[in-house]
Amino acid sequence: MPTLLVRNIALLATFDDGGREIADGAILVRDNVIEAVGTTAELAGRQADRIIDLFGHLVMPGMINTHHHMYQNLTRVMVQDDTLFTWLTTLYPIWARLDDAAIAVSAKVAMAELIASGCTTSSDHLYIAPNDVTLDSTIRAAGEIGLRFHAARGAMSRGQSQGGLPPDSCVEREEAILKDAERLIHTHHDTRRHAMTRIVIAPCSPFSVTPGLMREAAQLARAHDVHLHAHLAEDLDEEAWCEAAFGMRPVAFAESVGWLGPDVWFAHAIFLDAAEIAQFARTGTGMTHCPSANMRCGQGIARIREMLDAGVTCGLGVDGSASNDTSNLFLEARLAQLLQRVAPTRYGSEKPGGRGGFGGSPGALSAREALTMATRGGARLLGRDDVGHLGPGMSADFITVKLDQLGLSGTQRDPLAAMVMCGPFRVSHSFIDGRQIIADGAFCSLDVEALLAEHAATMRRIWQ
Repeated sequence: MPTLLVRNIALLATFDDGGREIADGAILVRDNVIEAVGTTAELAGRQADRIIDLFGHLVMPGMINTHHHMYQNLTRVMVQDDTLFTWLTTLYPIWARLDDAAIAVSAKVAMAELIASGCTTSSDHLYIAPNDVTLDSTIRAAGEIGLRFHAARGAMSRGQSQGGLPPDSCVEREEAILKDAERLIHTHHDTRRHAMTRIVIAPCSPFSVTPGLMREAAQLARAHDVHLHAHLAEDLDEEAWCEAAFGMRPVAFAESVGWLGPDVWFAHAIFLDAAEIAQFARTGTGMTHCPSANMRCGQGIARIREMLDAGVTCGLGVDGSASNDTSNLFLEARLAQLLQRVAPTRYGSEKPGGRGGFGGSPGALSAREALTMATRGGARLLGRDDVGHLGPGMSADFITVKLDQLGLSGTQRDPLAAMVMCGPFRVSHSFIDGRQIIADGAFCSLDVEALLAEHAATMRRIWQ
């Protein structure tokens, strides 16, 4: 098996249980697994087929994106100033024109964008399947690019004629959804450690599927030991819809259909009260924080500080490229930190003297906590013990950022915090499963120019 020694690392941030940050660090990789981590001096006697010197670089685990809708980069910067429900009802008819070729090229663009900005593992929630679209095309795209991938088989089954939000042209029959989900599990789901592909069962949201589908999806997932994912408590309109349709709040609805537990994580979870946060912690239910998307649609600020303090597993997600308009996890970590600092504190109230505004807390979320959400938090949400930190036996997924560059001058005191507080940045090198995907800031095998040309041609075709 080939070996790789990466040495002379200015700062190696492991994010291991001890939170070790090693000056003049080194990593030894055998095939696709890390064999040793330490200082350059400690690993000096190790032999390797390839040696890379990373003077002046920071190295950390690749980040993990736990919520995305990759196809949406075909409809960026649309519906710029409206609420979520208006945004959705405007875009649904456009997405209904997509086909498998459009899904594939949009996935490749999204994956390349993620990798260039530090992501090595991603989930993608594909919940619209018009024109014989299948999840297989995104799985093939991940295999071609080299991204570690959790493909979420989303679905919408409750169209407008049944009281749902999406048009009937965008929904599927529930029997077909469940049959295809089981097919995908048997075809692609890899339970082994260091697996590159896993399947997630992911009905879209309470307002786009029936309670029956939610229950059957949970039963199917647990029969095959795969994880569950959906949107929940994302918007006050959703809350009002659930109360009108089911007579209960979104979290109570999720509980009623068997959707709480350590194998479940929800995107957004903005509108949780204290009792619901405690319920998430007690049941092991996780959440993905998507600060950019939440801010873009003016939805609200998730109570991340309270969730972390309660023991809820929190990860980060870029969300769809039409509700975020970019795919950069460094940016999400930065916004997660800053947004918590301006969120009203538990005891915050309007400032005296008629000046308005609400009190926040400058220590609400640290840079390291934000990066932990992007690494270890994401790994826990996906049910993985082989990614999210660097150490012996872990998958060889790591990224490097050159510290000698504009925007990072003066950060020598704490270069790791600078990844959040001074970002976002592009990576200099990216390794996924022991394979180098980016070297010196450029993709090793992907023709980005040709990919962008294909994407532009696809946009023209879809819009015509």
